[in-house]
Amino acid sequence: MKNIVILISGAGSNMATIIQAAQREHWRERLGARVAAVISNRVDARGLTQELGVPTQVVDHKAFATREAFDAALQQTIDAYQPSLVVLAGFMRILTPGFVQHYEGRLINIHPSLLPAFTGLNTHQRALDAGCKVAGASVHRVTSELDHGEILAQAVVPVVAGDTADTLAARVLSQEHIIYAQVIARLLQDEMR
Repeated sequence: MKNIVILISGAGSNMATIIQAAQREHWRERLGARVAAVISNRVDARGLTQELGVPTQVVDHKAFATREAFDAALQQTIDAYQPSLVVLAGFMRILTPGFVQHYEGRLINIHPSLLPAFTGLNTHQRALDAGCKVAGASVHRVTSELDHGEILAQAVVPVVAGDTADTLAARVLSQEHIIYAQVIARLLQDEMR
């Protein structure tokens, strides 16, 4: 069985969509895969309260003196599930190079911009401020350079008159929900071959 571990920090909408896709599309039977766990770095992450039939754990980053110590504890927690894929779904921590290297080729993220544009935070407002005609989301492999890994898929969303960062973010998020589960299923299928 190929185990998927999802990391979250907040509401968990991408997490929920991935878990629902796994159930609806019968990943266990068709792909030999399952979402084995959801892990958050925040005790108050709203995504942990969703009842989706997947074990949840918290590794609170505030309990660690250094980023390296937190990443070591997080890695130990993830490794207990023997993951084939580690999926960042709104996980708002910059990971250390050692952590990224440990999961090389198995660590993916979704970012709310058309990478390589607008890495980091405040992507929607930055796209509006730059006068972009389109925005979007990118699924990419995680490397030690923030938001610079191989792009696996992108979804384009038009910027419309009167858009605010919030309205644009909502339209981009709806596309994130589509492409993230598709990429995960494709990676699992590729692994089967």
